[in-house]
Amino acid sequence: QVQLVESGGGLVQAGGSLRLSCAASGRRFSTYTMGWFRQAPGKEREFVAAISWRTYYADSVKGRFTISRDNAKNTMNLQMNSLKPEDTAVYYCAAGFPDSDYGGSYDYWGQGTQVTVSS
Repeated sequence: QVQLVESGGGLVQAGGSLRLSCAASGRRFSTYTMGWFRQAPGKEREFVAAISWRTYYADSVKGRFTISRDNAKNTMNLQMNSLKPEDTAVYYCAAGFPDSDYGGSYDYWGQGTQVTVSS
């Protein structure tokens, strides 16, 4: 069993930066693929980024967002730069063994953290 808690969301102006963190409890953290997803109002949840032994990014965030993890601390981060209003969403971290590098099914989810980018 893994519990995930996100933090770091907030309100930022377009062009600004935010850093999201995901703290995981439980064992075997290093064995999981970790991912970030987001869901905007009225839209389906979408893949943002994932990290296993390498990293994967959605085209919409490539070059602006950076995913990282610290297995010794059971944490994962998402550095978001050059934020745009369309990045506004609730961001969720997830852990599991997905069958896809760009999404797929994850076993554990956090409660989400709101990111709002004003124009």
